[in-house]
Amino acid sequence: MPTIERIDSFADELTAIRRDLHAHPEIGFEEVRTSGIVADKLTSWGIEVHRGLGGTGVVGVLKGKGNSTRKIGLRADMDALPMEENTNLKWRSTIPGRFHGCGHDGHTTMLLGTARYLAETRNFDGTVHFIFQPAEEGLGGARAMIKDGLFKQFPCDEVYGLHNAPDLNHGEIAILPGPAMAAADFFDIKIQGYGAHGAMPERSKDAVVIAMTLGQALQSIVSRNVDPLQAAVLSITQIHSGSAYNVIPGDAWMCGTVRCFSEEIRALIRKRMREICAGFAAAYGAEISVEIRDGFSVLVNQEEQSRVVEEVARTVVDPAKVITRSTPKMGSEDFADMMQAVPGAYFWVGHDGSVPVHNPGYVLDDKILPIGASMFARIIEKRMPAGAHA
Repeated sequence: MPTIERIDSFADELTAIRRDLHAHPEIGFEEVRTSGIVADKLTSWGIEVHRGLGGTGVVGVLKGKGNSTRKIGLRADMDALPMEENTNLKWRSTIPGRFHGCGHDGHTTMLLGTARYLAETRNFDGTVHFIFQPAEEGLGGARAMIKDGLFKQFPCDEVYGLHNAPDLNHGEIAILPGPAMAAADFFDIKIQGYGAHGAMPERSKDAVVIAMTLGQALQSIVSRNVDPLQAAVLSITQIHSGSAYNVIPGDAWMCGTVRCFSEEIRALIRKRMREICAGFAAAYGAEISVEIRDGFSVLVNQEEQSRVVEEVARTVVDPAKVITRSTPKMGSEDFADMMQAVPGAYFWVGHDGSVPVHNPGYVLDDKILPIGASMFARIIEKRMPAGAHA
């Protein structure tokens, strides 16, 4: 059984929605236009709409046939990235410094396609909660919705989410039971030394030299403190310092991220980062402050819901293209926080194109919109079949 014919029949409309969202990207907690479009579409299909959870979040509620008390959540993220687009598409971003470089415009559109189909057919017995989440890109949108009472107001027996995957081929769907995506910390390190003339370095406590050597030392944490059989990454992604050719700066800032699958490893890396920074501060006579923030939890796919995704995927795409991954991803996803509250599964939908997400040249393949929408719809029809009892 391929993608749902009824969803295929309005695929062009889904493409138009997706390209409109793409041309008007909004970053985390600023998704005012996007959430407005989502709310309007859901309302037009007769779906009960709730707005304002987690700031700009939207939840649609749809009851099917029968009297089942089962409730399932389907989630899509809405935010773009604070980066430039370099594609020259007709529907490219019209807002400087904003780009749907991760495909969340596609996720939002897929869930809208599912919502329309289920509203028109209602071939299920239970309640669907369509969760449109803001601020997935490191700003804690899932936690914000949960804090605002997402699962208290809209309780779910299980939840499902998805992501586009340019690293897979078109028509491939991947699901990995168990730990599937890494936890993530974000860190900021501030070095306060003492500035001087570039020709008189002996009078300084050179923040640039400290930053360079500290950066190298931090790289030794994973290679020399973490068990080699445990996956972990420490990446310094920003260094800021200086303003002139002949001025040794007194201050420098370093930022980055840590990824791993174990809370014990996470604690070890945090401890070693603070110890190394304290040692460098003493050695160089500088002040070094370290702020480490818990960004994402480990995403764990439950066995039962993973099997559901696998079984459904075999009805939507060629069964030979359904992949159960053997290797988790080091990337992170804040849907993990929803899955800590409610059992669920998160899967990947492959598409044409080799440019990775978060690259200025990334292009989402619109042909996967009916695939994602069909996956979500069939999950609902499988887990809450019409005629079932509470």
